[in-house]
Amino acid sequence: EVDRAAKFVKTHAQGKHITRVDTTEDNIVYSGLSHTEFANEITNRKVKDVKRYGKVFFLELEGEGRMPVLHFGMTGNIFVKGEEPLYYREGPKKGNNVWPPRFYKFIIHLSDAEYNSESETQIAFVDARRLGRIRLCREPVNEPPISSLGFDPILCMPPLEEFSKLTLKRTCPIKALLLDQSFSAGVGNWVADEILYHAQIHPEQKCHTLNEYQLSMLHEKTIYVCQTAVSVNADSSRFPESWLFVHRWGKGKNKKEAKGPAVLKLSSGEPATIKWITVGGRTSAFVAELQRLVVVKDLGKDTEQKDDEDSELTSLSDEDEKIVRTRSKHKTRKPPQKEIQPKGQKRQKRSQS
Repeated sequence: EVDRAAKFVKTHAQGKHITRVDTTEDNIVYSGLSHTEFANEITNRKVKDVKRYGKVFFLELEGEGRMPVLHFGMTGNIFVKGEEPLYYREGPKKGNNVWPPRFYKFIIHLSDAEYNSESETQIAFVDARRLGRIRLCREPVNEPPISSLGFDPILCMPPLEEFSKLTLKRTCPIKALLLDQSFSAGVGNWVADEILYHAQIHPEQKCHTLNEYQLSMLHEKTIYVCQTAVSVNADSSRFPESWLFVHRWGKGKNKKEAKGPAVLKLSSGEPATIKWITVGGRTSAFVAELQRLVVVKDLGKDTEQKDDEDSELTSLSDEDEKIVRTRSKHKTRKPPQKEIQPKGQKRQKRSQS
């Protein structure tokens, strides 16, 4: 979805001059700067290019000053005046033709000075739940957050040998590792589930227990899923009907949403059993017949990680941090047990009295 948004902005902004920037105050979404500082620094500059890395995209501008670096979070989006908005899966039932749009954080006004056109392009960044981030960086690729990200499966997927070493070093569940942005930048929740479904690996299997074949399949299917999604411009209606994505929504309750067959089928023709669990603080879908949990035992001790063990994960998404923090806050604590004296001591006290 972020790749699609970056291309959308590039189509409408590249080569144009920023003549004005309207902003709204938001000390959460604007990270490390004020909304007025953002507007002043990018006004009267030309957009050279729009690039993406992981879940972050940025505008390369001519002239001195920093570049806008944008992260959607869970609910961020880009609107262009007069164009149909881009939505994840599907938009609201009622059309959104109001301008300026609700919850906008900035609107960039652009003009094509070369042709001295009176027409103006307006691009808005909106974020209803304020989980996105707007930053300014002089060298976006060499500064956080991009500099702290792992490999991008589209831009710089490591070879199998290096990928295997990076994976086997970790002891957390494989689903949690795929969501770790310091490992694989840009892989989100449904993408991770889709990768594991095609690789036939259970989302809770521990990384260091994966065998050579599983690692090879994981590497191959990471490339396949990401490249396929980007090739159709993240248009979910064009995803293959055999994908788990088509069948996972509503936890099997709303079959009308499926674009393909109502039931996901196995190669045998039998209906697949889709189950849901929570891994790494996120809801995970998997097919029970294909993705079986492999528990490896070493010297008689189960290698399965306990729930309260640290997973050493680094998350770019503030929403992911919020979910994990909430879950840990509500963990039930066992009340302290009262100290029980041995029966022999009690009888001895009675005899003394």
